[in-house]
Amino acid sequence: MEAKFFWFFKILGVGYETRAKVAGRLLFLKLGYSHKVELILPPTVRVLCFKNNVICCTEIDKQRVHQFVSAIRSCKPPEVYKGKGIMYIDEVIKKKQ
Repeated sequence: MEAKFFWFFKILGVGYETRAKVAGRLLFLKLGYSHKVELILPPTVRVLCFKNNVICCTEIDKQRVHQFVSAIRSCKPPEVYKGKGIMYIDEVIKKKQ
């Protein structure tokens, strides 16, 4: 399988981290809640975790990977006051004061 579409995320925040479990097809996100957020990966989506705060999602089909990417991002969208949350690598958040 050759992946054509890549989406990179960065997670900003104190104590925020991610972990992927390949065998169980799970993605664990620690986002400052009292519990860890578990996401089940679709069968064709591959997730790679670089360090603890960078995620890469790959897939052949653009629609499927974008749907999964939006599910990840909806867990903790970036906030405009402190800049914490899940955002795309090349995204710039304009902070309010």
